[in-house]
Amino acid sequence: MMKLIFVFFVCCFVSTTLLLAQTADEKAVSAAVEKFRQAMVASDKATLEKMSSEQLSYGHSNGLVEDRTAFLEQFVTGQTDFVTITLSDQTVRIVGDAAVVRHRLVGDTNNNKVPGKVDLMVLMVWEKQKGEWKLLARQAVKLPPKS
Repeated sequence: MMKLIFVFFVCCFVSTTLLLAQTADEKAVSAAVEKFRQAMVASDKATLEKMSSEQLSYGHSNGLVEDRTAFLEQFVTGQTDFVTITLSDQTVRIVGDAAVVRHRLVGDTNNNKVPGKVDLMVLMVWEKQKGEWKLLARQAVKLPPKS
């Protein structure tokens, strides 16, 4: 009986470990999301450009959808200026050469020199291009204010 209980616990431990373990691609995508977050806060155009696909479709929470050129211009001109960005509740799902990332983004902004706060749910689609993960699409949705 003790042997059976021991085997059961070992199986549970192994199953849980396998379910919680991230694949190499999931880790790489998570690292790319973090690097992209840092580049957005730093308004680092060169890094944002390197990490985004030439076919980027970038959707803002106000409904505006931009291509890569317009997205990058927002950071150069200060129209988009993230002071802080905190990501939480992130999930990463790999599908072939694509990755679907969802997370909550809470941040402080200074868009056009006007301080503000954002609380968004974000969907990002990353594509592996020549061995590197590039942001292909992003869509943000505003969360309703807490009552």
